[in-house]
Amino acid sequence: MNTNIDMEKLQEDAVRVFTTGFACSESVIVTVREALGLDIPDSAIAMSSGFPWGLGGGGCLCGAVAGGTMCIGFVYGRTVAGDPKNARCFELTNEFHDKFKEKFGATCCGELIKEFPDRDAPERKCRCIDFVKFAVTTVAEILIREHAKDETD
Repeated sequence: MNTNIDMEKLQEDAVRVFTTGFACSESVIVTVREALGLDIPDSAIAMSSGFPWGLGGGGCLCGAVAGGTMCIGFVYGRTVAGDPKNARCFELTNEFHDKFKEKFGATCCGELIKEFPDRDAPERKCRCIDFVKFAVTTVAEILIREHAKDETD
């Protein structure tokens, strides 16, 4: 894992990805994957394509939160039923969730962009850029911190 990350460049990369065709969840995954050198498959990006605008336009979970959660799950999630390492994934995901909610007041897309009923409005896109930038830096910080812990254990 690449742990020498310039967080300002990370945010710039996230904005570039988000403003050139990918939605929020996809942008978070693409940017974190590239910056940290994670082997996240393209299929994970495809799997995240239904999250934008609160689960396909439903207004629920913010796609940037979903994409960040998927990145944490990729590194610390489980693939075997009953594997107790899922507890660490939950802990880190909860930390990410709480930081996002503390910063923006909610994790529900509908609540976060309620003043922009037109989801194609440039003002809404600018607001969502803030969510994407925060998600990529917060997830990168969590993953880098945890990787350093793993290296010392």
